[in-house]
Amino acid sequence: MLAIGQELARAGHEVVWCGPENVLRPLVGPDATVHPTGARAYRRYDEAGMAGVRAMWDGYLIPFTRFTLGPVDEAVLEHKPDVVVTEQYALAGALVAHRHGVPWATLCTGTLELTPPADLVGFEDYLADKMAQAVAMAGLSDEPIDPRFSPHLVIALMTPGLVGDAVLPDRCVLTGAALGTRPNAPDFPWHLWDPDRRHVLVTVGTLVGHMIGDFYDRAAAVLAPMADEVQAVFVTSGVAAESFPDNAITAELVPMLDLMPKLDAVVCHAGGAVNEALTFGVPMVVAPVRAEQVALARQVARSGAGIEVSILDVTVAELDAAVRAVLDEPDYRRHARRIGAEFAAAGGAAAAAAHLVELASGT
Repeated sequence: MLAIGQELARAGHEVVWCGPENVLRPLVGPDATVHPTGARAYRRYDEAGMAGVRAMWDGYLIPFTRFTLGPVDEAVLEHKPDVVVTEQYALAGALVAHRHGVPWATLCTGTLELTPPADLVGFEDYLADKMAQAVAMAGLSDEPIDPRFSPHLVIALMTPGLVGDAVLPDRCVLTGAALGTRPNAPDFPWHLWDPDRRHVLVTVGTLVGHMIGDFYDRAAAVLAPMADEVQAVFVTSGVAAESFPDNAITAELVPMLDLMPKLDAVVCHAGGAVNEALTFGVPMVVAPVRAEQVALARQVARSGAGIEVSILDVTVAELDAAVRAVLDEPDYRRHARRIGAEFAAAGGAAAAAAHLVELASGT
């Protein structure tokens, strides 16, 4: 979303942000207009599969929608936008835009709603019930609207090489990854970087570290014996320092866009790192945790750009084989580079911004 906003601002369009100011301000800078929603914490959930989907919607997304409906409505009334752009799970943006007759666009940063795994039994019926609940919450019960998918424009940050032959919503465009300038990128201990070794990044992001069991211990057991030829980089995710090999670089956060071009492989949970890795043609071992990550991990595996493993059940021997495969077998990198080329051709943030300008102009 930040990358697309940067493109629109560079082209001279007025961009107004709506969300928690303490989160947005460090990203968008002191001069951007931010209409604050306030912030509210919700319980961290531990469920996976369909139970995780229910926990996400009942424990977070529906309360989040209720909490933000008023501030988003105020923002639309005050700023009178030509287009509202709303992340797929930020339902208040869609509901308010529909209420006021403003064209709106959905930004799909993930793939779960577009291509839900077949083993999520009851997914469609459950989500239909949640959408009805959200629509009623906004006082729009008599109107046929699915706030997850705009009838005007759906921007999905992927390409045909990932979604395959999946049936996509009407007016859906595939733009590839949208990666812009990140003003809050953390520092990195480059003085520890060994240019004579290959490099593997291990990360599960910042939200699911409590759900990975001893996965980092198993990853460390795989990478420690490779130390002569492979230098590991671990994003710590709250894991104790003694879990990491002595020769590894560890950091709480890393500057992903600076790091990715220098990597030979990524081991991750199939979150945001997937698009970042594919942009630079880096093959992956993906160990998904939650349902939305399972959907993306399966797309990566089907595309040939990586190998999917079970984050809780994969053995050290199995993980070792997967890591060595993506490092040593050229087909994985070749397919990752193919997807990266698709991303580049799709246009990324610039293409998404152009679609939004077209929507705003009414063409």
